[in-house]
Amino acid sequence: MQTIQAPTNCPSCSSLLEWSNDLLYCRNPLCSAQSQKKVEHFAKTLKIKGLGPSAISKLGLVDIDQIYTLSQDQIAEGLSSEKLAEKLYAEIKNSEAAPLNTVLAAFSIPLIGKTASDKLSKVVSNISEITESSCRKAGLGPKATENLLRWLQKDFYCFYDGCLPFTYEFDAPVQKEQLGVVCISGKLNSFKTKAQAADALERKGYVVKSSLTKDVTILINESGIESAKTTKARESGITIIENLLDLIGE
Repeated sequence: MQTIQAPTNCPSCSSLLEWSNDLLYCRNPLCSAQSQKKVEHFAKTLKIKGLGPSAISKLGLVDIDQIYTLSQDQIAEGLSSEKLAEKLYAEIKNSEAAPLNTVLAAFSIPLIGKTASDKLSKVVSNISEITESSCRKAGLGPKATENLLRWLQKDFYCFYDGCLPFTYEFDAPVQKEQLGVVCISGKLNSFKTKAQAADALERKGYVVKSSLTKDVTILINESGIESAKTTKARESGITIIENLLDLIGE
């Protein structure tokens, strides 16, 4: 049997690779392959049509701020097309109106995606209000909070602040009519995790509690097991739902 030798250096920048949880990582912040992937992720998250891997390579973009320094003439020269340049330039200009909910998720900050950004939008209005306390209040975990605060100090305030055209304001969350207070008991069939189920319920306008508090109006029990929560809910006259999807209409 032929033995496959793991690489020791990054094929892009030749930096030494590091093992972490049985995976190899390049830790060089200046690695060109990583830089291009970050630009790709940013463009994809902001839905800048026409700014894919090929265009990024042709335009020589290695950092996010360079997207917004491009003129239409520079794009036309890089892509060898006036028509493509006109469309892409318009897409870039349109992306400048993106709220922080989207922009923050586009920066490739580990554990900070759209869900984390939306959680933050419920407790702060702009990027300057993001602190350890506000992250905790928003429900971000310790590691996500650490990653975000490190990025703010190391990358945002030292570089991106003032270089990009965004307002860095969150879109205020849409206040939905509260449809009820829900508690989930036991294993679910409709969702892989309770976190996913809670997210779906909250989007529909339900409040989700982890325990059977006195304000709970609906108990979800898809397992069919008569748990202590289910017995208590039945005795209290709380509505018991056996299929969560029936409740949210999916």
